[in-house]
Amino acid sequence: MEIYGEISKVRAAVKAWKKEGLTVGFVPTMGYLHEGHKSLIDAARKENDRVVVSIFVNPMQFGPTEDLESYPRDLKKDAALCEAAGVDIIFHPEPEEMYADGFCSYVDMNGLTTELCGKSRPIHFRGVQTVVLKLFHIVTPDRAYFGQKDAQQLAVIRRMVKDLNVDTRIIGCPIIREADGLAKSSRNTYLNAEERQAALVLSRSLKAGKALVDAGETRACVIKSAITAEIEKEPLAKIDYVDVVDFDTITPVEKLEGSILVAIAVYIGKTRLIDNFIVEK
Repeated sequence: MEIYGEISKVRAAVKAWKKEGLTVGFVPTMGYLHEGHKSLIDAARKENDRVVVSIFVNPMQFGPTEDLESYPRDLKKDAALCEAAGVDIIFHPEPEEMYADGFCSYVDMNGLTTELCGKSRPIHFRGVQTVVLKLFHIVTPDRAYFGQKDAQQLAVIRRMVKDLNVDTRIIGCPIIREADGLAKSSRNTYLNAEERQAALVLSRSLKAGKALVDAGETRACVIKSAITAEIEKEPLAKIDYVDVVDFDTITPVEKLEGSILVAIAVYIGKTRLIDNFIVEK
């Protein structure tokens, strides 16, 4: 396995692979890898001849009051996980390598980025789209792998790839959870013991909503109310949003029809966590 910080080295390696007719799988990450990331790498390893993982804490997707400086980082641990999982290249650039002096070009989108996380993080998805498109141009993968936990991001990237004719297939992979139900997240490391226990309200509330769906409930307002009521039982929890939207367009719905995303964002203390489930009607 190689670790490259230069765009030119990644491009040269990928071009050599493609001359041999090899397929390339790509997993973009911000590092501090866990079992959720590993599940994406495993899927990429299974379906492609070569695998590239990017580790880049992208400053463009963080707002001025967000956790850019404190975001957890551990390249040595990440590299060990990647090597054990069969990754061929880690791309670990410095911000200056990705964003040269005078950088002023961005990828933006209307609609899908204004609901859910877009309400409280207005610049977030512009930063995500810009860096992901840059990474796609650098790695030129056949397939790229994203986790369902960041479901709005998955929907946004799929739309961007479709709209801009990017020759990469986007693969969504299931949420990986702790044994007690908490969705795996690098930000879980911010939680103290009491907050870690309180964070279980996210998966517990979604379970209550899912039970209603499984029983035949199709009214979005009823499902949202049940999830909200469960979260409000937890004193350390503060709701950012509880919403039911069309998964393809990220627009609110009144009734469950088609592909539906039931998504929540909740502050546990100062830590903002997200979780969701998807319903196909």
